[in-house]
This record gives sequence, structure tokens and C-alpha cells, in this order.
Amino acid sequence: MTAAAPPSRRRGWQALDSAAGGLALDLTLYAASAAFAAVTAATSTLLPHRAWGGIAAVGYLVAALAVTGQLLLRRRDPGSRLAGLPARWAVTAFAWAAATLLPLVTQSVERASGRTDRAQEEVLVVEQAGNRLASHGTPYLGHDAIAALPADERLLGYTPYQPGMALFGLPRAATGGWWTDARVWFAIGTALALALAVRVLRDRTRRLPAAADAPRHDAALLRAVQAATVLPICALTLATGGDDLPVLALCLLALALAATGRPGRAGLAVGLAGALKLLAWPVAVVLVVWALTRRAGIRVAAGAVGLPLVAMVPALLADRDALVENVLRFPLGHGLVTSPAQSPFPGHLIATGLPAGRLIAATLLVAAGAAIAVRLVRRPPRTAAATALICGYGLLAAILLMPSTRFGYLLYPLALLVWAPALRDPTATAADPAHSGNWRAVARGRA
Repeated sequence: MTAAAPPSRRRGWQALDSAAGGLALDLTLYAASAAFAAVTAATSTLLPHRAWGGIAAVGYLVAALAVTGQLLLRRRDPGSRLAGLPARWAVTAFAWAAATLLPLVTQSVERASGRTDRAQEEVLVVEQAGNRLASHGTPYLGHDAIAALPADERLLGYTPYQPGMALFGLPRAATGGWWTDARVWFAIGTALALALAVRVLRDRTRRLPAAADAPRHDAALLRAVQAATVLPICALTLATGGDDLPVLALCLLALALAATGRPGRAGLAVGLAGALKLLAWPVAVVLVVWALTRRAGIRVAAGAVGLPLVAMVPALLADRDALVENVLRFPLGHGLVTSPAQSPFPGHLIATGLPAGRLIAATLLVAAGAAIAVRLVRRPPRTAAATALICGYGLLAAILLMPSTRFGYLLYPLALLVWAPALRDPTATAADPAHSGNWRAVARGRA
């Protein structure tokens, strides 16, 4: 068995992540986030984003100052508890509260007081979908109903989500008040799913007190949580729009359950995500492939496929054409209006800048999907960490190549890729590829 390289010889991400007990990267994260938030507050053309930046910049700055204090304490006393992992968790919790929850609540209160520039369109769409679900049994408007709307309101008439997303709009359909804002419930759903994922992974470590790698596993879990919460792309999204965060959190929970040997529950978690948004479906497919290597494919597929299908039944019965119009035609560019998701990624640039560009972009997207499918067939992932990496890289390729996409969608691959080390088996030996940082081997499913 090959011995692990000493800390002084570590290279790349592992060395950066562990520098100064992880505090060096913490400081970089919070300082860079403060700068990003300040620039957003000063330059963004979207008023909800500017409002977020003004509050979040202060929160990130305070977190950066706290980490600076921790670094100074560690320099004087390397064993100080105030510079240890529990204190880093406390700073992360503060940063999320200050840079995400505080601006979210502030904007929700201001919106309830009459301001109309304190929410992105996603919030309005989800709340209207909740109202239609409560009134008509379906969250969707049909083609004719959307066509009857004024031209400048047709975009908001579309609900390009799965039926389950409308549940976050039900509180506003029932009553008023700032707490009925859909973002509040997005945040609650996100926090519950992430808290459960953290508990599942930490319980696994606690049951193995002799595991030599438990401290590194706990540090990797903290970094993974930071990527899903305080990273500006996540904090900004949740505070101003929010619909992607509960989907992401449920996918991360599914992977945590898979890593701890609960395939049936993993299927239910990713199935709930798939009942909210189509972006979770690729994660469900890869999880089913992982489960097949464990002879648990049916258990995972029952939840991963069954829950989204069950969620569609009421909408299908109420108005099948409306479901197709919103969930398929509009995202594919065949609706009455064009999706505003036009971030300048390669797929969009090709689609808009070349002759037959949309066909070329679609061909590249299909080719990337085919390559991933071949990889899954030839070398299916055998660990949750490998599954997370395939999902992360696959979604990254899809987001870059889709003709219509958003910059904010990058939160999915970023969080999934950083989540992978936290899914590693804490009892793995030092020679294990996941332990040593050989992620090519992990991606091949050998961990």
C-alpha cells in the first residue's frame, strides 16, 4: 500500500483548501464575495440584485474580518478552539444569515409594503402558479389563455417548471404578509434539505470514531456547505429569485443518502427535486445508473421517476395541452414569447452568431449527452462521489452548450463538484484515490 504524501508535498486544490487549517481559503471566499457584492450593488441593472449587494457586501466583509481574527489567533495558538472547525462552521452560518437570509427577508418585507422592484420574475411566476393550482387544480395557463394576455405580460404567463414548484406559491395564494413570499419558503426548503444532508454525513462519521480521516471529511463537508450557501451565485439567487436552491439542496441530499447506503431514500429525494424542475432529471438518471451497480436500481427509480410522474397527473388531468405548452414548448423555444435566459455561454453565442447556429448548438448538446451516456454504460459510477462528479461535469457541459441558459445555473455544477469530496467514505485508506486527490480515478468509479 502506498503511503500518503506528507502535507508539505500536497499540490493543487488539496493544498489550497487545507492551507492554514482551511482559513486561508475561507478568507479568500468571503473577501472575494464582499467585493462581488459591492460591485453588484454599484453596477447591476437589476434592482433586486443591487439591493442584495448593498446588504450582502457588509455581511461578507464582517465574515472576512472574523476569519482574519481566526488566522491571527491560530498564528499565536495553533490549537485555539476559536480557529478550529466548529468556529469555521459558526462563521459560515453567520455569513449565510447575513448575505442571504437578511437581504431575502428585507426584500420580502419591502415588497409586502408595496415596492414592486424587490423580486425577480421567478418569484411572481411561482406565486401565480400557486394561486392557479389552488383555484383550478393546475399551475399552468394554456396556449389560448396566454395569447389573450397583453403582449408584455405573456412571459409571466408561462410557468416553465414542474408542477411541484407551485407548492411554494400556495402560502401567497392563501393569505398576505411578507412571510408568504415564495423566497421565504424556498429558503426553508433549502435549509431543511441541507441540514438533513449534513446530519446524514456527520452521523456516518460519528459512527466510525476510529476513522483516521474523519477530521478531513468534516472539513470537506464544511467546504461543500459553503459552496451551496454562501457562494455569491447561490446567495444572490436565493435572496432575489430562489427557485433553483431547493432543487439543488434536494439533489445534494440524494447524493448524501446514496453515500450512506440509503438508495431508496436517495431516489425519493432526487424525485422530489425532479418534481420541481427539469434540471434535476439528469442527476436522477446518473443516480439510477449508480444504483444499478448496487442492485438497487428499482428502489432508486421508484422515487426518482415515480414522484415526478405522480406530480404531473393532476396537471395532465386538468389540462394536458397547458402542461405541454409550459414545460416543453416554451423551454424549447416554441412558445408565444422567447425565454429571457440568454447568458453569453458558447451554446448561446453559437446559436445567435452562426448560420444554422441553433442546429449546431443543439447538435453539440446532443453529442455531449451521448458521450456521457456512453461513459455511464462503459464505466458506471460505483460511489456517490463519482456520481456527483459525473453530474457536475455533465450539467456544466449542458449549461455551456444550451442555446438558452442562465449564468445562475452554474450553481448546480459548482456545488455538485465541491460536494463530491464530502461524499467520500471516511474509512477510506490513504491510498484511496478520493483520499489522495486523484479525482480521475474517482470519476472512473474506482473509489
